[in-house]
Amino acid sequence: MKRYIAYATVFIVLLSSCAWHGASVTDPDDIVYAPLRFEPPKAQRVKLENGIILYMLEDHEIPLVNISAVIRMGSFYDPPEKEGLAEITGTVMRTGGTKSMTGNQIDEELDFIAGKIAVSVGTDSCTLSMSVLKKDIDKGLQIFSDILTSPVFSEEKVRIAKTLKTEMLERISDNPQKIAFREFRRLMYHGDPRGRLSSVESIGEIERDDLLKFYKRFFRPRNVMIALSGDIEEKDAVVKIKNSLGKWNIPGGPEKPPLPPARVGASLNYIYKDTPQSVIIIGQPAPGKKNPDYYAFEILDFITGSGGFRSRIFAEVRNRLGLAYSAGSFYSPRTKYGIFGAYAMAKSSSTVEALSTITKILDNLRNRGVESGGELAWAKESIINNFIFSFARPSHIVMGQMMLEFNELPDNFLTNYKDNIEMAGLDDLRYVAARYLSGESRIVLVLGNKEKFNKPLSSFGDFHRKENGTGNQEN
Repeated sequence: MKRYIAYATVFIVLLSSCAWHGASVTDPDDIVYAPLRFEPPKAQRVKLENGIILYMLEDHEIPLVNISAVIRMGSFYDPPEKEGLAEITGTVMRTGGTKSMTGNQIDEELDFIAGKIAVSVGTDSCTLSMSVLKKDIDKGLQIFSDILTSPVFSEEKVRIAKTLKTEMLERISDNPQKIAFREFRRLMYHGDPRGRLSSVESIGEIERDDLLKFYKRFFRPRNVMIALSGDIEEKDAVVKIKNSLGKWNIPGGPEKPPLPPARVGASLNYIYKDTPQSVIIIGQPAPGKKNPDYYAFEILDFITGSGGFRSRIFAEVRNRLGLAYSAGSFYSPRTKYGIFGAYAMAKSSSTVEALSTITKILDNLRNRGVESGGELAWAKESIINNFIFSFARPSHIVMGQMMLEFNELPDNFLTNYKDNIEMAGLDDLRYVAARYLSGESRIVLVLGNKEKFNKPLSSFGDFHRKENGTGNQEN
């Protein structure tokens, strides 16, 4: 802390000296920098005889190796009445031991070599990741490959995983934001497996045998892609991966989930929760990454609400009107579809006003688009900077290039991203705003106590839809 104070003191003295001697201080906004260039190194791709696809990128800066295996598996495939099975399977793969080591022994070995192994499960993918020192790569790969190919799913670890997940689900009732966003997901994916969520009841139905069957369904070489980076030569990496996983031979390829059904119609939905604040979420379908509209919509979302203080929703709803302590937007694009949403966490008495203000912002964009070249330039520059610096590490680069193939995107998607963002103009933003921000496909969700609202929800907007009590009891 003393060092930072000293730096601040020197900075103030220098500024004072400049002012005393009449020196001018350049405004940071006027400083001209050389344009950022995005030319990441190309990862090497190798396909093993058993079908595993390996992407590699050397990085000898520090003696560390990072490995991530991605499997096409996730909550989309959870059986009805057993939602949460994919997540529990991933958890117990890591904790439940293998044919050669118990889960506790794995933890002890990793602690001894300062290694890390984690498993995460999403909607349609599962990732097994490892970070280990170069000198311990053989030991780390042995554990990594055992977890991937021969987990035993200890009955005790299954019980612990189910207990922890049940406790987490029971605590959700204390978090209004989690309740709202879970219900929002259910509404956006109505009639689709992506909208089915785990519950205390569904977790209770899961047995060890379910995990074994689920694992056997998805874990096979042709359904595995591996990204490897770090202090290891590519030829050595190929040899080590072949030695660890080359003899793993199980027939069958990946299962690819179908697209979600098209959303039809708008709705206004309400969840009762007796809290001093309300959670407001407005969502609708948006373009996927393969859609030419993707780049313009990325910019539109940034200007609308994901760009922080200068974005329209944040500036109007939070800063100027003071209707919410948090407000903005989000855009979640997948390969062939996407979801756009706007949100606010508002005090109860401001709920309907905050909702109306966000809707007016969206309608204004739909009708008029973005008219300011300065606003467009700010968004482009910010998006490009964020994109380029998100690939600062070799592990991010190799993972990004591998995921292009996993998500069936073109090889030049990342290298052309900057140019495609720069090419988007005001006409493009006007087009995507008119096409995707239509009120006819808008899902509105409000969580709170409507007795504390200063206006009834029925007074909101031009929806003329029936108010849906999606949770007319305290969750």
